[in-house]
Amino acid sequence: MAIRAANSLTVRVIVLSSVWALLALVVVGGLISTLYERTATRGFEDLLAAQLYNLVNSVTVSETGYLSGSPDLGDLRYSQPLSGWYWEVIPASDNTRGRLISSSLGILDIASEPTSQVPFDPLYRRSYDASGLDGELLKVVETEVVLDAQNHAARFRVMGNAGVVAADVADFNRTLVYYLGAVGVGTILVNVLAILAGLSPLGAVRRSLTNVRAGKAERLEGRFPAEIEPLALEVNALIDNNRRIVERSRTQVGNLAHSLKTPIAVLVNEAASLGGSQGELIADQAERMRQQVQHYLDRARVAALTDATVFRAPVGPALERLVRVIAKLNPALNLKFDPASAEGLVFAGERQDFEEIIGNLLENAGKWAAGRIVVTGKPVSEDRFATVIEDDGPGLTEAQIIEAQKRGRRLDEATPGSGLGLSIVSDMVAEYRGALEFSRSDLGGLRVTIVLPRALGGGAA
Repeated sequence: MAIRAANSLTVRVIVLSSVWALLALVVVGGLISTLYERTATRGFEDLLAAQLYNLVNSVTVSETGYLSGSPDLGDLRYSQPLSGWYWEVIPASDNTRGRLISSSLGILDIASEPTSQVPFDPLYRRSYDASGLDGELLKVVETEVVLDAQNHAARFRVMGNAGVVAADVADFNRTLVYYLGAVGVGTILVNVLAILAGLSPLGAVRRSLTNVRAGKAERLEGRFPAEIEPLALEVNALIDNNRRIVERSRTQVGNLAHSLKTPIAVLVNEAASLGGSQGELIADQAERMRQQVQHYLDRARVAALTDATVFRAPVGPALERLVRVIAKLNPALNLKFDPASAEGLVFAGERQDFEEIIGNLLENAGKWAAGRIVVTGKPVSEDRFATVIEDDGPGLTEAQIIEAQKRGRRLDEATPGSGLGLSIVSDMVAEYRGALEFSRSDLGGLRVTIVLPRALGGGAA
């Protein structure tokens, strides 16, 4: 089943399109997430920078050098303890005193990175990460400003909780995954429906071919898309050509049969007028010639029909007819056939050939059976079926089976017949690429199993 799925055009297209759609969504999702994270981080840093300048503008220094002011950065988080949002103003020169802090920081302190590790830029600004009071990750932005003409300088620090950005990005990613997942499922469903709809004409072609092989139609029927129509036309042309070949072969076989009938009839008549042992010899050989010619003509006809696509014959009705005929010819025999055993079986060939194969074998069974003959049909596989003929006669040994299949050989000269029946059956079965098997029957006699090609459907030739 896995190999069959791997060889399916529909599965291949669906898998490839689905993989491409999922890969595209993953790439797009990663790109959107990265861009959003960068935007959120830049916005966070811009917010801290703006609050830092607001803090600078809110602080002054007294004549005695003490820092003063009541900064209000417009964010309640700077007044909530352990919120992760803090600000601080500390002296940056020897002549400056005091310390201003946010309510959220209280009397605590957050260590500052040495300027040797994180130096100020030319505008006396720097930023770095630090650990907060509650273990949170902080983003710290600092600047140093000279506050008056007496060179009173102060260091301004604003600290923001970087975890807010991470939580915001995580929440955005969850929402993004949800929506992209919905888009992905919808895309795959649309792809599957579109692909199935696009490839549905191939299913119509397959069903049309099945009808042709089942004998329900002679050509591919229906309207097909422009991409498939040339294929349908070529298949129809192939079917027509096959039919012409079959008809031409049958015509040639018939012509050859008629052309040989007259010379053989002349030989038989001349042998009859000649009389005597020589006449009998000529008549016997002429009859053999007629039988041989008929045999090879039948083989030629079967070979021409073997690969035909429109000849089909239901097995059950054919077996019922043959059993009735043999029962009339052998009223003393008990012939049994269960029609249910052959229900639904259809021979992929011409009805005449099937009846000739089974008829020869039933005729032989009628000659050798002591009192019973049983005929059954059964499916062997999806494209093969078997017909089993059993009798309660003496049966055959392996050596006798080989001898009986030789052309014109008979095991009992007292029994009427030409000796060609079993040989003809073997050749015709071989032409249909079937199998002929002999074994011991449960009835005590011979069991003959004929395996022939099976067609799905109920068309008849």
